Amino acid sequence: MEFVLTAEQKDLIARIQRLKEEKQAVILCHNYQRPEIYEVADFIGDSLELCRKAQTTRARMIVFSGVYFMAESAAILNPSMKVVIPAKDAGCALSDMITPEALRRKKYEYPDAAVVCYVNSTAAVKAESDVCCTSSNAVDVVRSVPHKRVLFVPDKNLANFVAKQVPEKEIIPWDGFCPIHQRLSADYLLRAKQLHPNAKIIAHPECTDDVREIADYVVSTSGMMKVAKESEATEFICTTECGMIQRMKREMPEKKFYTVCSVCFDMKKNTLENIEEALISEQHEIIIPEPVRIKAYRAFERMFEISSPKKQIFVAV
Repeated sequence: MEFVLTAEQKDLIARIQRLKEEKQAVILCHNYQRPEIYEVADFIGDSLELCRKAQTTRARMIVFSGVYFMAESAAILNPSMKVVIPAKDAGCALSDMITPEALRRKKYEYPDAAVVCYVNSTAAVKAESDVCCTSSNAVDVVRSVPHKRVLFVPDKNLANFVAKQVPEKEIIPWDGFCPIHQRLSADYLLRAKQLHPNAKIIAHPECTDDVREIADYVVSTSGMMKVAKESEATEFICTTECGMIQRMKREMPEKKFYTVCSVCFDMKKNTLENIEEALISEQHEIIIPEPVRIKAYRAFERMFEISSPKKQIFVAV
């Protein structure tokens, strides 16, 4: 079904656009957000892509339409800007599956292991880690660390995906997962393929091994956009949060997209209404203690250095 804005939504969008100018604000919108929020976003993408985009602006304030750990990442990487989240209770089940205290205990068990932390984690967990990674660069990050053992947190499915690509390292996975990707079965995906036999399957690395094995592509959400744009195929089955296909339909209306995953209700807690309220009141500001922010920033910085051959790749702490 084609998405159509209501008259009320159009009025609200106009008010938000005016408020953005008045407040010198930039709105970052994750791929999984409600499609009407795309209309007020300055940047749409995955969480880290959005944080990097924010660094290129001269905004005074960031309104992050996503979940809490994403807004924290924006605050870590943009300390001179005020960062607010429209829905303060927009959490993440995956990031909740690990705490800094539990990570410290696990580090004690494996003192010779590097801690590689997926960005889908809290600032406090990143601060306890050696280096961050995304779903698109996790393999490169793990391959780049000098350690033979890697404690990979918090997503076990992404850890297993990396382990297959980097067999020379011992990957110790944390027992966490994204419920949206975890609950998708290979049988269900194959039934979708029977309904759409010409469609290419694009899987997210957070999916289980059996789902990834039958996919045509295994890529991050940004990678999904790239694959769909560059492929000669005109139909795709996407195994990630169902809101992703709204973004893909918006940018590639000539192609067909089908989803087999579920709704992330935390992602959908952000609305045009609470974005307007966030701009008016500047409420739900992300506050990270400076010692935590600095340590988490160092984990990000090491990840960024991996793509720069002129810099040292990794320094153990």
